[in-house]
Amino acid sequence: MIETNRIEFKQQLTDSLEKEVIAFLNYKEGGAIYIGIDKKGVAIGVSDSDSDQLKIKDRLKHNISPSCMGLFDVVSEKINGLDIIKIVVAGGLEKPYFIKKLNMTEKGCFMRIGTATEPMPQKLIDELFAKRIRNSISKIKSNRQDLTFEQLKIYYEATGSKLNDKFAQNLELLNEDGFLNYVGYLLADHNGTSIKIAKYSGTNRVHLIENNEYGYCSLVKATKQVLDKLELENKTLSKITPKERENQRLWNPIALREAVINAIIHNDYTNEAPPKFEIFDDRIEYFCWRIA
Repeated sequence: MIETNRIEFKQQLTDSLEKEVIAFLNYKEGGAIYIGIDKKGVAIGVSDSDSDQLKIKDRLKHNISPSCMGLFDVVSEKINGLDIIKIVVAGGLEKPYFIKKLNMTEKGCFMRIGTATEPMPQKLIDELFAKRIRNSISKIKSNRQDLTFEQLKIYYEATGSKLNDKFAQNLELLNEDGFLNYVGYLLADHNGTSIKIAKYSGTNRVHLIENNEYGYCSLVKATKQVLDKLELENKTLSKITPKERENQRLWNPIALREAVINAIIHNDYTNEAPPKFEIFDDRIEYFCWRIA
């Protein structure tokens, strides 16, 4: 037996176990991890199989997010009379899986490349997460079916496109049963979702001077309102030098726009908690809710 894209050998139980399991959870076909076999495929056994199995189950239960319970099995095998632990991992449906304390970052997400476990690029992490969110809320039936989409039509017309009679189906605003889903609800002219922007005087949350909500309308329109507000707050600072006046914005406009759009797109709306932005004298902070 040799290591492959679906088989990993570990001489003993180490701190890297979660990384290996996550890589297989994020791999379409899953895989198996053998503890007590060295990299050459030679069985050396484990000293306390029962204790190690309990530790493994506890670690995978508490250290990996989303929950991988039901996606792995820990069994004991004998090879040449030696105790070997085999962890069978199935490919998960809620990719990307990650180390809970390290969040959805390149330090916390891993993928299988050949026989190696490698950090997952942030771009792929974001793509998998966006797909997971889309798949999740697309299956939830909207509590209202009398939704209108005039604001969405105006947005498309402004980009030179038009929505035809099948736009709800083409934009995946219907669930499997043909009802408007939660995506449709968020993009409708009227809904119960709003995005909050709080502004403070100073660098902490002691003195709140402004608290606004943008929403209860199409998420597309609400996003534009948020971007317009933050653009207004993004003041230009001027510095007089011997040669010329140097102007600089508080925040890079392109980076700010990308951060705002990412926060809104990647937010987990299934818990009905919209993203929130907070403006301080020296920074902007934003909070978006992600599936745990």
